[in-house]
Formats: sequence, structure tokens, C-alpha cells
Amino acid sequence: MNKKITDLNSRNDKSGNPYALKVLGIGSSMRRESFGTETLRIVLKKVGENGAKPQLLNMFENPLPIYSPENDKDNPNIRKATDLVNWADAFIIATPDYHGSMAGSLKNFLDYFWSEFAGKTFGYICSSHEKGLTVMDQMRTAIRQCYGWSLPYGISINSSTDFNERRQIINKQLVKRIDIFARDLVVYGSLINGQFKRDLNSTIGNSYAVHYRR
Repeated sequence: MNKKITDLNSRNDKSGNPYALKVLGIGSSMRRESFGTETLRIVLKKVGENGAKPQLLNMFENPLPIYSPENDKDNPNIRKATDLVNWADAFIIATPDYHGSMAGSLKNFLDYFWSEFAGKTFGYICSSHEKGLTVMDQMRTAIRQCYGWSLPYGISINSSTDFNERRQIINKQLVKRIDIFARDLVVYGSLINGQFKRDLNSTIGNSYAVHYRR
């Protein structure tokens, strides 16, 4: 396992609970010093402080080939992404705003999966000079098609106004929103995923979870 991921877990998992919500952050920026991915790390730390188990998948460090059904599943980057997606109970997706849409690297990541997202809660972070509202709407649409659940709000950052030259957040409203976002993702993500798992393991027939039973 990536040492950075291991360190993130050891620092942030405060619960000691083996059933704690497992949260995977997806950093999709292809910039080495991405403010979006930096914000994602801060949020994941807060998620850990709220009792969840966080991990980070940084697409800059683990790029995926353009999706094709013929891709070699033994590709180490595909295998790593797949293992982490299967591990996760909830997700936080971070992307830059490119022409009012998500980054191509993120759309490519999403193309690899669908049933793995069912019954899991998603939160969204967007780096944008225009709040990234259309970007978040597009991410919600993609996840809704996979029967995932989304927080009704997201986090938008503007690196030129929210951070100082030392890459520290100076926007107090952003700090407050990150605290709320991390708490809500853990609380509602646990409720939704817990119920979804109970429905999977039950015999009830009037739930969409029926379609995901094995």
C-alpha cells in the first residue's frame, strides 16, 4: 500500500471501530501541486477526525489508461484503483473546473465503474473561479446513473482567494464549510450505506438493492 495512504489512515482514524465508514477521496487533477487535491487531503483528515477511515487515490500519481473493455486488468494502476473503489463505503471526488465540466481524468475514472457506486454517498470538491456549480451538477448526474447518493451541497475553492502563499486556507467560511462537509459525509454516508447493506442481506423485494444481490 502507498506509504502516504498508510500514514493518512494512521493519523486520521480516531474511532478504533472496525465498522467505521471507509471513505475514498479521488483527486483527479493532473497538476503536481493541485489546490483541489490539497483541499481533498484536508477534508479527508477531517473525515478521519469524525470517526471514518480515509484513503486517497491521487490520479496524478496513479493515472488510468483511457477506458476500454479490453484494458489489461493486471495493469497495476487499474488494479489499485479497483481495489480502493471496492474497499470504499463513501467517496469524495475533487476536480478542477475545465470549460464548465469535470476533468477528463475524472470522467475516465468514472467510466471504469458503476455497480460499485450503488448505495454509497458522494461529496464533491471543485476548483473553480466560477463556483463550479455546473461541474458538480454533472458529477451528481453521473453518480445518480450509478445509483449512488450525493450530498446536496459541495465545496468550491478558488486558489487565488482561499489560500495564502504558504498554501494555507485563509477563508474562514471555507474552513467552516469543510467542517460541516466532513461531518455530514460521515453521518449520512454511514446511514445510507448501512441501510443499503442491510437491504442487500435481506429478502425484501421492494428495494433497488435487489438488483445488486449476488
